[in-house]
Amino acid sequence: MTTHTSALTTDQSSNQLPSTVRSFTEAHAARDADAALALLTADAVISDVGESFTGEESLRDFVSTAGAEFSYTDEVVGVRRDGEVWVLTHHLEGDFPGGSADLDYRFTLDAGLISRVEIVLA
Repeated sequence: MTTHTSALTTDQSSNQLPSTVRSFTEAHAARDADAALALLTADAVISDVGESFTGEESLRDFVSTAGAEFSYTDEVVGVRRDGEVWVLTHHLEGDFPGGSADLDYRFTLDAGLISRVEIVLA
């Protein structure tokens, strides 16, 4: 079971966070692949700590199953802009190797949809 909490509403930058990014984050947390994929461009790429996913089937599988083998909490602890890229810093704690991790989810938008998500160690 995955538990998600969010600090988005307390961060000043979150007031300007595109609804597409907020909705994708919620869909990903819920493992709702249909909702998440509707927010991506046709040629979107998700890169998760060096492993890339493209194409509808691969992206659907990523959203549905990434991290599902672990129980963990995921809290968004920071929101910022890096040029045209929105960065959400997530703090995870759980039963995965290492027990805790800070990850940056870097979102690139194209015409209001997400064209790239890069998930990297913060």
